[in-house]
Amino acid sequence: MNEKFERLIERAEQLITRIEAVLPRPLGAPDWSASIAFRYRKRSGGHGVLEPVRHVARMALDDLKEIDGQKDRIRRNTRHFVQGLPANNVLLTGARGTGKSSLVKACLTEYASHGLRLIEVDKADLVDLPDIVDLVADRPEHFIVFCDDLSFEDGEAGYKALKSILDGSVSAAGQNVLIYATSNRRHLLPEYMKDNLAYSHTEDGEVHPGEVVEEKISLSERFGLWVSFYPFSQDEYLRIVAQWLSAFGADAASIEAARPQALVWALERGSRSGRVAYQFARDFAGGRGEPA
Repeated sequence: MNEKFERLIERAEQLITRIEAVLPRPLGAPDWSASIAFRYRKRSGGHGVLEPVRHVARMALDDLKEIDGQKDRIRRNTRHFVQGLPANNVLLTGARGTGKSSLVKACLTEYASHGLRLIEVDKADLVDLPDIVDLVADRPEHFIVFCDDLSFEDGEAGYKALKSILDGSVSAAGQNVLIYATSNRRHLLPEYMKDNLAYSHTEDGEVHPGEVVEEKISLSERFGLWVSFYPFSQDEYLRIVAQWLSAFGADAASIEAARPQALVWALERGSRSGRVAYQFARDFAGGRGEPA
């Protein structure tokens, strides 16, 4: 009897071990001293972990050209945040490659010594945002939760989680957490002609937006600060090229000689963005030692 009982206990323990392996685990704290930036990742079994970013891209605010107005607004908001003053969640929208993500990373470099930290969260993992907020609530640092290239399709779970955090609900973010998000969509959700069918008109001509449209714009309205980015002109693009070439050690003569090639590069890429300027500068600077 004792032998059968022991085998039963052993099987029960094995079963419990298997169950525990698939049950959600509380989000554990990382080594906060390991980095100034962290990345939220889902592991096997759906367990979330915060991983320190070992090699943080160090970018200075002075490296970002032709976006001075946007830079001033983001820098001011971030400075207020690390000083413990009221600050807003930020939505950066507009043309691709114009410096939206780079500006957030540059602010991290600027204010890391003041206790600023960054946690990057993919759109698919925003459902776990309340757990992340709870984890850092009692930390002395100030955390930017960064969502890059954010947009939603109808019905995605992360939409409601982000909306609740921004909305000041029971699970609202604390004083040491802000959401910074970049997006090519101003309203974060796709808009269709069929949405206009929900509009109604009164006899006196007043137009009442339908509930579908209201829902689509409600999330972006919960960001306190909107910062828009626009495509660069040819002159702006060339100034950015010159700045990056100078950073890579090119002299004035080389920078002037590179202008026609930079324009052809942009034409081939179909864009005069800051990203394209940076990519051209890397290619040009890397090939300076090659024989003609």
